[in-house]
Amino acid sequence: MYGLLGEHLPHSFSPQIHLALGNKDYHLFEIAPENLEKFLSERKFKGINVTIPYKKAVIPYLDVISPEAEKIGAVNTITVRDGKLYGDNTDYFGFKYMVERSGIDIKGKKALVLGSGGASATVQAVLSDMGADSVGVVSRNGEINYTNIYSETDTEIIVNTTPVGMYPDNMHSPVVLEKFLNLKGVFDVVYNPLRTKIIMDAQNMGVPAVAGLPMLVAQAKKTHEIFFDTKLEDSITEKITMTLFKEMCNIVLIGMAGCGKSTIGKALSEKLNKDLMDTDSMIENAEEKPIPEIIANQGEDYFRCCENIAVNLAGREKSLIIATGGGVVTRPENYMPLKQNGIIIFINRDAEKLPTKNRPLSQLHGVKALYEKRMPLYRQFAHIEVDGNGTVEEVTNSIIKEIEKI
Repeated sequence: MYGLLGEHLPHSFSPQIHLALGNKDYHLFEIAPENLEKFLSERKFKGINVTIPYKKAVIPYLDVISPEAEKIGAVNTITVRDGKLYGDNTDYFGFKYMVERSGIDIKGKKALVLGSGGASATVQAVLSDMGADSVGVVSRNGEINYTNIYSETDTEIIVNTTPVGMYPDNMHSPVVLEKFLNLKGVFDVVYNPLRTKIIMDAQNMGVPAVAGLPMLVAQAKKTHEIFFDTKLEDSITEKITMTLFKEMCNIVLIGMAGCGKSTIGKALSEKLNKDLMDTDSMIENAEEKPIPEIIANQGEDYFRCCENIAVNLAGREKSLIIATGGGVVTRPENYMPLKQNGIIIFINRDAEKLPTKNRPLSQLHGVKALYEKRMPLYRQFAHIEVDGNGTVEEVTNSIIKEIEKI
């Protein structure tokens, strides 16, 4: 068998990637620290990847270590050959691919690596080999730590190798990125969510930023080549990265109440094989009362707080169609939770075609006034805007067509 060794692996993408590479016998091995030695000594596998927290812990049990792994001091790939355990580090190739793919120039730049574990050592080696002027390491108790890090505001490249911001602890960042005014690029080895908060913070600053999915796929390709002593076409890395992103990303529907988000969401769910999650329904289930009653009895502010909770819960999951309430765009704090795994679609239906029955805010403020007030907010949130005046089938097909262009 082949597989991935780690302590907790409930949401790993690795089996899908290795299946796409042609390995149908790839499994997840969740092993507690006290059982690590037994697992490795039994050798009931032909090859395994290694992830947190074992990239350094496995080294004493290996018979042979590749020059790359020895230099880095971390192993993420183990193969059994002639009864011996061989350790390699394919993360080096994965991160190098990720940087090269981004087009961000490392040469001559001052870099900071957040974290000091196995992934950090890999990243440090790649940055040095790509010509970084200096590579500093940030850790809790290191010379550069999270207390004095902001004395390094001339940093040009930041790479996060910590698990901060990883699912299910989404929407957290190890640093306040806005304090670094000279940034030229940001990387995060985390791939779940598809866009971590540090990545979205960088993008909001206009700084090129890349999360860890391309690295994951590229290192898996290199691993497959080691496992099976073969060579794969380089183009397969990009193909699998794009396919996986398409499968994992959420399609988030925004627009005025009555524009058809729930109905179109059901149609998209069937066509794209993604489950539908409706934030209004989530709120009603949690509060055990309909939304008009919530707003009437507890006010719009209370409802918006409930909505933000629902948005955070839905947005951190993957492969969903998410239908949102018409006013979700009125709270800026809803944007990044929806963006982290999502492509946000604005369904723009003419105001005169929008119903107001059982829609208290449309009745209270007037649907046309509400439409005009929210229009710029919808466009700020959205990746794509589609005409919502056609049939459900027409709007659904239009959304799918636009998604294919991304």
